[in-house]
Amino acid sequence: MKKRILYVEDDPNLAFATKDNLEQYDYEVVHATDGAEALEFFGKEHFDICVLDIMLPKMDGFTLAEKIRASDSQVPILFLSARSMQEDKIKGLKLGADDYVTKPFSIEELKLRIDVFLRRSKADSILVVKPGSRPIGKYVFDFQKLTLTLDGKSQSLTFREAEVLKFMAERTDQVIRRDELLKAIWGDDDYFMGRSLDVFISRLRKYLSGDPDIRIDNVHGVGFRMRW
Repeated sequence: MKKRILYVEDDPNLAFATKDNLEQYDYEVVHATDGAEALEFFGKEHFDICVLDIMLPKMDGFTLAEKIRASDSQVPILFLSARSMQEDKIKGLKLGADDYVTKPFSIEELKLRIDVFLRRSKADSILVVKPGSRPIGKYVFDFQKLTLTLDGKSQSLTFREAEVLKFMAERTDQVIRRDELLKAIWGDDDYFMGRSLDVFISRLRKYLSGDPDIRIDNVHGVGFRMRW
């Protein structure tokens, strides 16, 4: 069965070219021209990933991402961001997006980013033999289900949040270099990737705040250390 992409872009020429090229890679692409239309599609149909422009009529990409994330905590959200709007990337990540692609982008780059999330989604559905959970302090972290559970209450994680947490939890009490973590999760360690990482670290600290013994410390000039 083809993987389904919700693609939201109001530029008709860019949308036509991107949709046409992605369909050549055997994706099913549902194109929406504004945020309101996209939200209507999302409410009625299943999608494996959402690719959202930021500047959209009727409902901007940030608002759309918030509404999508409120109803589905796990579907990957990938933002398209103009090169002159770097701060939008950070804002998008804070709203629950998993990644971003900078405009202008190549179809090959966009496809690679999409494939990363779809491959992981497929792997999560296959890996049912081994228990996917592990203790983190008083929490139970289930990487396959993308959940953190404490006292019977579960917090859903995005793919990126779960990846960062897994990487750090597997290296408890070790100093993890910032560039090592960035390259392992994002495949790059440029400045704005680093800003993105800080957003995810802040989110994880908030999620884990129910156990005061869990700490994610900044190691100045080096990176982070997680301990409990």
